[in-house]
Amino acid sequence: MTDHLLVESGGPESGATCERFAGDALRLLQDGHHVVLFLVENGVTAALPGASQGVTAFLRSGGELWVDTFSAAQRALVAGDLLPGSRMADMDEVADRLLAPGSRAVWH
Repeated sequence: MTDHLLVESGGPESGATCERFAGDALRLLQDGHHVVLFLVENGVTAALPGASQGVTAFLRSGGELWVDTFSAAQRALVAGDLLPGSRMADMDEVADRLLAPGSRAVWH
């Protein structure tokens, strides 16, 4: 099993690509991989309830949804605004995940 870190920076307002990327995360998860979907920059808006069906499906299927603390604060979002089960994360955690042996990362 491979660990994957998928980073979404565009969010729902960037069009259908955000949904496709969340779908990729879900397929990796369903194939038995450990997947963290990290939302950063405008991508943090995908963690709002109703904003992204793909992100919601990923989270409900057992994926880990991390939301960049700094990006959320820049958009006046707090943890209580986000989908249940998502969690705020900072770049130190992301760096640790990136440097972990066997980890693969994709930035979108």
